Amino acid sequence: MPAFPSNIDIAQHAKMRPIATLAHERLGIPDESLQPYGRYKAKIALEFIDTLKERPNGKLVLVTAISPTPAGEGKTTTTVGLGDALNRLGKRTIICLREPALGPVFGVKGGAAGGGYSQVVPMEDINLHFTGDFAAIAAANNLLAALIDNHIHHGNALGFDLRRIAWRRVVDMNDRALRDIVVALGGTANGYPRQDGFDIVVASEVMAIFCLSTSVKDLKERLGKIVVGYTPDQKPILARDLKAHGAMTALLRDALAPNVVQTLENNPAFIHGGPFANIAHGCNSVMATQTALKLADYVVTEAGFGADLGAEKFVDIKCRKANLRPAAAVIVATVRALKYHGGVEVADVGKENVAALERGVSNLERHIDNVRDNYGLPCLVAINHRAEDTDAEIRTLVERASHHGVKVILGRHFAEGGAGALDIAREVVHLCEQPNYFKFVYDENEPLWHKMKAVATRIYGASDITADTKVRAQIKQLQESGYGHYPVCVAKTQYSFSTDPKLRGAPTGHVVNIREVRLAAGAEFIVMICGDVMTMPGLPKIPAANAIDVDETGKIVGLF
Repeated sequence: MPAFPSNIDIAQHAKMRPIATLAHERLGIPDESLQPYGRYKAKIALEFIDTLKERPNGKLVLVTAISPTPAGEGKTTTTVGLGDALNRLGKRTIICLREPALGPVFGVKGGAAGGGYSQVVPMEDINLHFTGDFAAIAAANNLLAALIDNHIHHGNALGFDLRRIAWRRVVDMNDRALRDIVVALGGTANGYPRQDGFDIVVASEVMAIFCLSTSVKDLKERLGKIVVGYTPDQKPILARDLKAHGAMTALLRDALAPNVVQTLENNPAFIHGGPFANIAHGCNSVMATQTALKLADYVVTEAGFGADLGAEKFVDIKCRKANLRPAAAVIVATVRALKYHGGVEVADVGKENVAALERGVSNLERHIDNVRDNYGLPCLVAINHRAEDTDAEIRTLVERASHHGVKVILGRHFAEGGAGALDIAREVVHLCEQPNYFKFVYDENEPLWHKMKAVATRIYGASDITADTKVRAQIKQLQESGYGHYPVCVAKTQYSFSTDPKLRGAPTGHVVNIREVRLAAGAEFIVMICGDVMTMPGLPKIPAANAIDVDETGKIVGLF
């Protein structure tokens, strides 16, 4: 039996259509409203987006998943396959995805353009520099950092307390050596030495602001509200106090326009913004989603990692802030990933093990309950089929999950593209017409501590939350300083409902400890950092970068 071609081989043999032609014929976007980046990718002009405001919205479908595992789930693959399938059914559909970050591309996760015959293309461009959005976000973030240190060097008129500077630099790469550093060494000409550090770009508040902004004006206002540090008497100092927000907006203006590309089946795809869901809010930009809703009957979007992280933040942050109301949700699972949650190690997940699958299904069941009962969304389970899945395992999975009153549908979109997801698409269309009880996990008027406890107990299955005296005091101060109405953005491991990445399945009764609190005043949420999650990841022992190369013809190889 011939080997299945690699993702990059499939992508490099794709027959792409010129993006201007595709955007005009399928979406009605005139040539003058596209800003092309070569033949196959473009940005949609903000002036054109402004003309769409009076159009009705299409239906929004969220694709989420079980807790991720090293065995893989295929959420993006399913999003692409479902979008292609809906288009095959004659439903005008756009998919909305996040842009991949270079850190995971060169680290352990690889690219984020889908897989098999359910991909977005041009795959190499999307996974690497794309249209330069992340570079613009990094530049805006680091401009603000430079202005802070420059202001201090030239007299510190705003009265920064060097011990309470709250703004960190960023880079779009996993680099553990930059987590904690000292800057301004080398004498007085270089400024005042202080402890600093780098986050990965996707963890920057600028990324969150970029993805939640609805216009250039909104972007500028949010950037101006960033709290960059405090005076000795703890008075906050804002980016607008440094007169930084105008120049930051100038760096981000062009990037704010959504990017349009295509799937392997030549259907339109918007890929824009890219915060991680384990350290940020995990959704593509509001600009892209709202634009797609004006141009399509159905918009299929994804939220990062499992339904406890990405979907919760999609609901409580993105939908709340942007006044979005999803019509249905799809929960992606694989047989192999559920066996991993049932205790099987990665090396053995390809072997039939019904007993382990039955144990691991508890993870899926928790996610079903959260999506249906806590978010109030009609949903289905999509099994992302793998060649080694056995009939007995699939039958067991269907029987167990069906007890929760949701349909479990096998999808073969990895191997067959949109044709392999037609049954999923038909059920999605059906669900979108069902009663919708969409709701938030907590009310915005609840105190911050209660919001965090609601997420931990209702979504994670925890018994309680804890924090040391210092963190409790910070939360109390934020509450009393007028930030209590903000939603919480929990930063924790994606691999478990708990804060222990090794605790698989659906643990209950654990306690979630809040280790650190960060104010994101421009993004308008409070980051609650729990457990040992890092805002600057490291590379694995054998990074994916080792396999990526360029051959003698200039073709990129080894990207997956």
